Amino acid sequence: MIRAGDLIASLTSRFAAAGIDDARFDARLLVAEVLGLAPGRLSAFPETEIPAALAERVEALARRRAAREPMSHVLGRRGFWTLDLAVSADTLAPRPDTETLVEAVLEQVADRAAPLRLLDLGTGTGCILLALLSELPGATGLGIDRSDGALAVARANADGTGLAGRAEFRRGDWADGLSGPFDIVVSNPPYIPDGDIDALEPEVARFEPRTALAGGADGLDCYRLLAPQVAALLAPGGLAGFEVGQGQDGAVAALLGAAGLLRVWSRRDLGGIVRCVIAQA
Repeated sequence: MIRAGDLIASLTSRFAAAGIDDARFDARLLVAEVLGLAPGRLSAFPETEIPAALAERVEALARRRAAREPMSHVLGRRGFWTLDLAVSADTLAPRPDTETLVEAVLEQVADRAAPLRLLDLGTGTGCILLALLSELPGATGLGIDRSDGALAVARANADGTGLAGRAEFRRGDWADGLSGPFDIVVSNPPYIPDGDIDALEPEVARFEPRTALAGGADGLDCYRLLAPQVAALLAPGGLAGFEVGQGQDGAVAALLGAAGLLRVWSRRDLGGIVRCVIAQA
């Protein structure tokens, strides 16, 4: 048997050599996952012995992480908001930055018990819609995605979070064929300029679905399409929220204003980057 501390140290060196920034964190997380322990326990008890069979399971996961497969794919899940969500190669991994959009929308909801109707366009894992539903007990939501694989993940997440009774997921091409009104429409569309994708970190460029990343030559193609669609679907006084890439907020705000939305503002994430644009009908 090998001690947990020794295995974590070995994996840390291996991951660092592969260019992984949080090498020790990831090493500890993998070992803890296989042992079924909290990562902090391994820090407190590095002498914990790992049987050979479990060490082999750690090695199988470590090979994938060392190849720069995202940790969320390796583990098959990722935390978002207060939820533990399934993730697959068909979906973007939920990111903490996206929680900024959830916070910005919730700040504008005067009555969180109201029977609101929500729409999430390009729902992926369902993370935004499910996070909102978890805070809005009277609301129901519809998530749209063109990927059957992503929809399967979103439905599994609705089941796993106990929100399946208030969340529906359908295959579709953005808002085509939908009729409103919706009280809240949210989206984290593809916004990376096509020519920038290959230069992104390997976890993104090589493993996340390109269709969920590529936003056209300037990254704004989806916003151009969505702005008039969303404006037409919102109830009077309804709220639209979009995640945006760095430096895109001005252009997206202009598109929403041109579509007829009357009040448009933005919100920064914890790093000080403008992460979402909010508009009201």
